[in-house]
Amino acid sequence: MSAFVAPVVLVVGVGFIAAVILTLAAKFMAVPVDETAANIREALPGANCGACGYAGCDDYASALATDPNGVAPNLCTPGGASVAAAIGALLGVDAVAAEPIVAAVMCAGLTDLTKKDMEYQGYKTCASVKQFFGGPNSCKYGCIGYGDCVEVCKYDAINICNGVALVNRDNCVGCNMCAKECPQRIIDMIPTKSRVYVSCSSKDTGKRTKDICEVGCIACKLCEKACKFDAVHVVDNIAKIDPIKCTNCGLCVKACPKDIIHMIPRVKAVKPVVAAEAETAAQ
Repeated sequence: MSAFVAPVVLVVGVGFIAAVILTLAAKFMAVPVDETAANIREALPGANCGACGYAGCDDYASALATDPNGVAPNLCTPGGASVAAAIGALLGVDAVAAEPIVAAVMCAGLTDLTKKDMEYQGYKTCASVKQFFGGPNSCKYGCIGYGDCVEVCKYDAINICNGVALVNRDNCVGCNMCAKECPQRIIDMIPTKSRVYVSCSSKDTGKRTKDICEVGCIACKLCEKACKFDAVHVVDNIAKIDPIKCTNCGLCVKACPKDIIHMIPRVKAVKPVVAAEAETAAQ
């Protein structure tokens, strides 16, 4: 019997000593936790998109806790007004939600509207294809179309349609992940109130653009002349719209001979149907 007792006692003793050591180590080597930063981190959505200008939600929360008066509490675009208000309440500061933004793809060069230089057969990511003579398309400024932006979007807000990325504005939260991932840098973040944008990024001359793309900007400046608010200017052979000056009047849309300036329709509010009216209509 004693032969079994000694090993058991030894094991229990070793376990007890180890527990004491671990407890003391946890106490003396513990890293202090900033409760304010932890609470802010809990309020953030956890997208870690970097739209706030920081590496991720942890860094943003730490910066807010460290310098609540120097770091704006409304930088989390995916979180919007609710997160800004929650952070403001935690820090005791006023927080006005940042202006909502949405992604816009500045290219409309669908597969059947643009020319190709080659048929690419390699590893199909936009970043990889771009390293191979700038990609298979004749236009080296347009969407490559292999969906690197789709892979990083956590909100199902972007997809590839006929060789070009398209944004679902209803799902987009303005996290900026797709814009960062795009090797062509043709995805811009624009205010959601801006309903006019140029779906082209080509810096080629008008003549070359005509030769390789049916829907490219030819730098004719008709849009620039039509705008009464100094919101449109042709720079580097491509029309650019200033969202601050733009009033969404649509004059540039009508003036563009290539139909590459688009007006996003207004979303009309659906009026609720009174039950009595619905019943009457059903009869």
